[in-house]
Amino acid sequence: MTKLQHTQAHTTELNQHNIASLSNIVDVPTYDRSKVKAGIVHIGVGGFHRAHQAAYINELLKTSGNEQWGICGVGLLEANRGLRDVLAKQDNLYTLTIRHPNGRVENKVIGSMVEFLFAPESKQTVIDKMAHPDTKIVSLTITEGGYNLHPATGEFDYSTPDIIHDIANPSEPITAFGYITAALKLRKEQGLAAFTVQSCDNIQHNGHVTRKMLLAFAHKQDAELAHWIEQNVAFPNAMVDRITPISKQSDIDYVSQAYGVTDGWPITCESFTQWVIEDSFSNGRPNWDTVGAQFVSDVTPYEKMKIRLLNAGHSVLGLLGELHGYSTIDETVSDPLFAKYLRAFMDLEVTPLLDELPGIDLDSYKDTLIERFANPNIKDSLARICSQSSAKLPKFLIATISDNLIQERDISLATLVIASWCLYSDKGVNQQGETLEIHDDMAQELNAAAKLTTIKPTSFIELESLFGDLAENEEFISQYTHSITAIYAPQSQIKDVMAATLAKKGK
Repeated sequence: MTKLQHTQAHTTELNQHNIASLSNIVDVPTYDRSKVKAGIVHIGVGGFHRAHQAAYINELLKTSGNEQWGICGVGLLEANRGLRDVLAKQDNLYTLTIRHPNGRVENKVIGSMVEFLFAPESKQTVIDKMAHPDTKIVSLTITEGGYNLHPATGEFDYSTPDIIHDIANPSEPITAFGYITAALKLRKEQGLAAFTVQSCDNIQHNGHVTRKMLLAFAHKQDAELAHWIEQNVAFPNAMVDRITPISKQSDIDYVSQAYGVTDGWPITCESFTQWVIEDSFSNGRPNWDTVGAQFVSDVTPYEKMKIRLLNAGHSVLGLLGELHGYSTIDETVSDPLFAKYLRAFMDLEVTPLLDELPGIDLDSYKDTLIERFANPNIKDSLARICSQSSAKLPKFLIATISDNLIQERDISLATLVIASWCLYSDKGVNQQGETLEIHDDMAQELNAAAKLTTIKPTSFIELESLFGDLAENEEFISQYTHSITAIYAPQSQIKDVMAATLAKKGK
């Protein structure tokens, strides 16, 4: 993401000095930030972290006795330089604009991040910060791709250049695993208790995945340290949820016009927020449950619900909507056909696979999802939703197809989405002839496989790293080739194919 630009004149910079003067018109920190210690070091300070975990901590800090739970943000990548510069000017403050479906808008200045470290300029400073006794939790939002997980095998991928570098150069890390391992090594040597490693990413069993990946990395680098990590470090699973679009110039302009402050990188999000956390920590934890989070003994059924319904639902709307020519989620789901298709997918192909969900009314949850997607005040772009589909779809959608095949259930709705992904990767244009904005680490590989579709219809699903052995499943091949034939037909329109697929479902 590039640094956003300031365009509004006659405004003051957002900083610690002037937030008190804003208290009559906006929710500002009521706590003394100078007394807040960074008990949490967070890697990956993107929009979601600032709308979610940092917002929970901001509310917690309003109650005295929680001063040890501030956040030190860490940017590992050169691309984080612009964010570092903005936050430095603003004393690490930023605006969170919360947009409700009914049009109501809340503005909050979030003060829970009290420090930000830019790793490329001082790697040892970041390692030392994690190793400091005040640090109780190192948390992560590094996206699905940041976990170095091979999508087909589920094992750690040792072949990437950054991992090869980090294993050979423990004191000069590049990856999150390199930094965390270096810091834990210091704590072990100094006789300090281990910090918790807490994933806040949209990955099923995110704590288990983080533990498996970190231990695989550590074993390659230092087997004795890996054993210590295995015995002492907690990796709680969690389910996180809040739709947070990428920040735009219009967000800066809104903040300036709303209360006369120039914020170089404000965040906009929806009003809904959810955080379900496994209560398993190495070295203490914040009382997040007092500000709306939920601690449970097993997150599994909740995260499966969210990943298979919300995240997969996003991808369903994203890929089908992109091909049709829509540009945002709210625009797409406001089309009755797309809303009907999404609800049928959730009801018929996902719900039968879900486990018992204590405290959750599933029909109400699905109603709420569609209401959230339709929020006209959250212009979440389909390009963002479709970005890195190769990292998302194996977990969000392909897993549902595989489970339904095992149970001999119909897969036609989800399979059409996979066929649409093929067409999207192949042509790179929508049905209005407009070029699609495709961001995917596997874009070239996807394109090469998809381009062979007219010669060999199954070429796309033979990408074993994504689809495993699905290309050998006769039922899946039958459904997939049917969908491919329909959407690749001359003059085919995606809405017509969607309607025909629903009709076969009796919808």
